[in-house]
Amino acid sequence: MKKMAGGWNLFEIIWLVLFTSIAIGFTVISKDSLFGLTVFITGVLCVVLAAKGNLMSYVFGMYNTIGYTYLAYINGLFGEVMLNMLFFVPMNVIGFFMWKNNRQENGKLVMRQMNLRGLILVGVVSVLCCLLLGFGLSFIPGQNSPYIDATTTVLSVVATFLMVRRFKEQWTVYIMLNLFTVLLWTIRMQEGSGEGLLMIVMWSAYLVNAVYGYYIWNKGAKEVAV
Repeated sequence: MKKMAGGWNLFEIIWLVLFTSIAIGFTVISKDSLFGLTVFITGVLCVVLAAKGNLMSYVFGMYNTIGYTYLAYINGLFGEVMLNMLFFVPMNVIGFFMWKNNRQENGKLVMRQMNLRGLILVGVVSVLCCLLLGFGLSFIPGQNSPYIDATTTVLSVVATFLMVRRFKEQWTVYIMLNLFTVLLWTIRMQEGSGEGLLMIVMWSAYLVNAVYGYYIWNKGAKEVAV
């Protein structure tokens, strides 16, 4: 794709403008808070920059992590709360420095590809952890959709580890994660959540970006392997 000013291509610019406009529109129509809008926008910037291998992804990611934690808490999604505060906050810091220290001479991030053994191991561990965490969350009073919540929690952890380690397979996990999270917030919206609609739009935007991220990182990993 043809690069424009600042290393951005036309698709990336259109993508940002489109989903930011949708977020503002839903905020006005549903009379959602300005805070919810900022969580959406920083989340979009975070994932777009991650697809580009840009360090600023972790800066916007820190704000988004804290903001999303609050929204998850008031909606009774305690698995999401624990995930964000105990895992994503420190991983944002760790990931920033690991990406900073693994760049090519031209400044591009060094992207990697997992072998078959690694893929099988990640798959088996992910399934087992989803079942165990879902069973545990089902005993917490006020917990909603424990097994879906557990699945999004586990997939988020796995994808983040793969992201920090610069594996392109993170985007395959993110695609699955985003699908389950859209389902999770759809259920919450049907049960009366005021933030549900905006969160569905946000995670749908993440899904589009995950597909694009896989495309970019697949090319990047092949370039390094050559």
